[in-house]
Amino acid sequence: MFIRDASAADLPRIVEIYNCAIPRRLATADLEPVSVEDRMAWYSDHSPTTRPLWVIELEGNIAGWLSFQSFFSGRAAYDATAEISIYLDPSFQRRGLGQKLLSQAISTGPALGLNTLVALIFAHNQPSLRLFSKFNFQRWGIVEPIGFDRFSQASSNCSFAACSKLY
Repeated sequence: MFIRDASAADLPRIVEIYNCAIPRRLATADLEPVSVEDRMAWYSDHSPTTRPLWVIELEGNIAGWLSFQSFFSGRAAYDATAEISIYLDPSFQRRGLGQKLLSQAISTGPALGLNTLVALIFAHNQPSLRLFSKFNFQRWGIVEPIGFDRFSQASSNCSFAACSKLY
């Protein structure tokens, strides 16, 4: 198992893993698959020294990824806070890879100038809520149904698991 900074060559696999999450409706509000082209600007917003994008390799394959993104980008008061997202290929889930990624994110945070990590997690995404709970993230809010699915039905509540201090 190996965690490393993602390269542009990894973007097709990162997008493939992300797109696997869309029909499952546990981790993303996207309703249709995204393309590599759609994610180029997102990829470019990452920097290994401030807001990394990591991949985790297992058995010679990219099994998942973690991204750090600015929280309320452009507002200096939030510069020491990052939103993190973790996505795993379904065939590699339940192997502790999410724990490895989250543990490394927490330990690396201070070197990135961070003191708080935030994760926005759907209320029905129990595996992710359990993962972040293991690392003492506090669930600090529920936003009542926001957004709509492709059938114009109200989406699930969005639960916010957040604020793990890194110092």
